[in-house]
Amino acid sequence: MISFESDYDNGAVPEILKRLAETNDERCSGYGMDKYTISAIEKIRRACGKPDADVFFLVGGTQTNTTVIDSLLQGCEGVICKSVGHISVHEAGAVEAFGHKVLVLPGEGDKITAGELDRYMSAFCADETCQHMVQPGMVYITLPTELGALYGRQELKDLYDVCRKYKLYLYVDGARLGYALASPQCDYDLKFLADCCDVFYIGGTKVGAMFGEAVVFSNVRAPRYMFTIIKRHGALLAKGRMLGLQFDTLFTDDLYMRISAHAIYMAEKLKRVFKRRGVKMALDSPTNQQFVILSAEEKERLMSDVAFEVWQPLSNNELMCRFVTSFATTDEDLYMFDKALEKALKR
Repeated sequence: MISFESDYDNGAVPEILKRLAETNDERCSGYGMDKYTISAIEKIRRACGKPDADVFFLVGGTQTNTTVIDSLLQGCEGVICKSVGHISVHEAGAVEAFGHKVLVLPGEGDKITAGELDRYMSAFCADETCQHMVQPGMVYITLPTELGALYGRQELKDLYDVCRKYKLYLYVDGARLGYALASPQCDYDLKFLADCCDVFYIGGTKVGAMFGEAVVFSNVRAPRYMFTIIKRHGALLAKGRMLGLQFDTLFTDDLYMRISAHAIYMAEKLKRVFKRRGVKMALDSPTNQQFVILSAEEKERLMSDVAFEVWQPLSNNELMCRFVTSFATTDEDLYMFDKALEKALKR
């Protein structure tokens, strides 16, 4: 079975597996107090241009989002995101479970613009009853977005300016951050991102690691008891070396960006396969997620040979389907997929 179902359906890049095996017999202190985690923190600080940034490692994305959001917000505060935002749709109410309402920003699209945030906050502050409401305390965005789009340099800067105007934290979910930064359409780097938000995380689970996310408090200090907060959330890994070593490897010899660039290159080749076969693109994504429109019958035929995800049903018996590339995508995968697609499209 050929798989374009997700970017975390493989184990990990060979470099990580090799280092895990090489260091397996070493005895290290737990909870991130080991030399590999300390090295990874320093490498990430250098990559971000933030020598004093607070960096923490957690296991997965939902765990990271709930822990970061809960650590920075007061009990009466909520977090603003788009209606399609990951914390609003695909995290099972985890943010609300820790006492913070997800405040869904009305409107189309999957990006938050500076203008719409300003209008939302202006209307909120003008409401004489706003003290009786959940108070906006943070803005949550994903990079890339849920639909594979990018925030441009000016968009990100303008959004952060509005956040500071209203004293809102800007938090960037970077589960697929490498695929954003490696896209030819991205007009900034990791250092610029670190300057234009308060806290973000560098996704490992979906970008070559076996598991793990690196949280970076780039323009605010981490809460005083962040280590304990992580523990309280059940998010503190005793074998912290397993996280630290993976990120130490990913941030050696530019591996993180190299494997991300490979996935983008393969996504562009995948897009050309769809276009050559006459399959309509649902969106023009410049990252590793590609969305196309298939009929229900075409979807069924293609799924007999290829693993992928139905994103949402459309009208007229059509479906929007998602295909994702990763560090593990090969030319052989694309060749076999082309043949499977040809067969599925035959009437």
